[in-house]
Amino acid sequence: AFTLVELLVVIAIIGILIALLLPAVQAARESSRRTTCQSNLRQIGLALHLHYDNQGNLPAGWTAYTSGQPNPEGQAGWGWTARLLPFMEQLPLSESIDTNVAITNAQHADARVTTIDLLYCASDVDPARTFTLDKEDGSGALVKLAKSNYVAMFGTEEVHECEGLGPGNQCVGDGVFYHNSSVTFGGIIDGLSYTILVGERSSKLGYSTWVGAVPGGEESMLRVVGITDHPPNDDHGHFEDFSSNHPSGANFLLGDDSVRLFNEAMDIDVYRALSTRAGGEPTNFH
Repeated sequence: AFTLVELLVVIAIIGILIALLLPAVQAARESSRRTTCQSNLRQIGLALHLHYDNQGNLPAGWTAYTSGQPNPEGQAGWGWTARLLPFMEQLPLSESIDTNVAITNAQHADARVTTIDLLYCASDVDPARTFTLDKEDGSGALVKLAKSNYVAMFGTEEVHECEGLGPGNQCVGDGVFYHNSSVTFGGIIDGLSYTILVGERSSKLGYSTWVGAVPGGEESMLRVVGITDHPPNDDHGHFEDFSSNHPSGANFLLGDDSVRLFNEAMDIDVYRALSTRAGGEPTNFH
């Protein structure tokens, strides 16, 4: 029979073993989640290339007009991911959307809250799959939208500067995806292997969406595109930056359909150079 002391020793040893095992289990789980997230981005990259083969260009970051004139805050606002739906095995959802009709129109009530598993990173601790977009003037709720953890690259310039431009103006970034954009691979003179197309964004500072930029919505354009104002996961980062809940950085899709995890401590100049389509900057990136 065990003495009380021996029993306490056995319990202590078991406790130590469990304490040693748990971090390893958590690390294995996070490694699996990160791999799944990278797989999601590769599938998004494949859809982008299929869209390119079909249309001859990459989709616009978001498409918006007022009375036939370009307007960053105009209608209908559908984003880049909405254009990829036929190439992401989401043909029925795509066929339920009329991209010439406003996102907020009653005919899109189901489509705009339809969730797509491919667009979620398992490391995002926020379990929400939809969120309520508030009105820009703070007067209340505007519309409910499906969430996404992946936003397209607008570049190094502030999207906020596009607010209030009005009809007749296009909101152009130095990245691949912006207002009414139709970038070709030939226009990415920095090279596909040296240009970010899409990156991760966690829900820590707010929700992003696959649906589009809803006119009159709070930070509506930033719900579908991001900028490289700060490195990934930077403590001073803002909602429009790229981020994740991975412990060492965030995943990014490059133009050649490769996926890389960029460390949060990476050189900011290299990071910003990778975010432009035609900056001609040296990246020192391998």
